[in-house]
Amino acid sequence: MIALGVAFLVLAGVAAAVFGPAAPLGEVIYHLAPPFLNTLQAGVQRRLAPWLWDDVLLPVLLAPNWVPFAVIGALLIALGYARRRGRRR
Repeated sequence: MIALGVAFLVLAGVAAAVFGPAAPLGEVIYHLAPPFLNTLQAGVQRRLAPWLWDDVLLPVLLAPNWVPFAVIGALLIALGYARRRGRRR
């Protein structure tokens, strides 16, 4: 789990270097796959819940492109260390 967390942190650095640290994640996704965001929005709002798009996913898409990857990486590293620590006891 720690290795996966480190991979996400590396991905965060690569995303910041390639697309610029201030570019929103939604803009980066649009550059890579333009129809994906429309499909994702329609699917989430119709099949799951409209509030999920407005209150959860939209703020993530408006965040700088490296932030979601860094947060996921940090969480995975923290969980990995917690699992290791729990096994030693």
